[in-house]
Amino acid sequence: MIKTVSTDKAPAAIGPYSQAKIAGDFLFASGQIPIIPESGETEEGDITAQAHRSIRNVGEILKSAGADYSKVVKTTCFLADMNDFGAFNSVYEQYFTDKPARSCVAVRTLPKNVLCEVEVIAYLG
Repeated sequence: MIKTVSTDKAPAAIGPYSQAKIAGDFLFASGQIPIIPESGETEEGDITAQAHRSIRNVGEILKSAGADYSKVVKTTCFLADMNDFGAFNSVYEQYFTDKPARSCVAVRTLPKNVLCEVEVIAYLG
């Protein structure tokens, strides 16, 4: 069975996708950018501020599925500039303390010209 996950504590999907899907014992979350859920505005500031917001948005999706950061087994992180890698890692390690598997790549442009995007796969079993 596949279940759609939706919470108003994270930004609503702005396209033809959902915030997350649960398939079996796994949650697959769509990439989260630094959007403030209450206003729909982009988090102002540098990579540190935007990374905190993106990862907190992920956390709200995890929470709505009955999970937390410790259940994350894989992350994919997208950066607009690989020069932000160190600062991004400083934020990332505060949340993902169990060190899930990860890919981190620089991309040419992210939605709304934000500095980062984070997606996760979590084990719910």
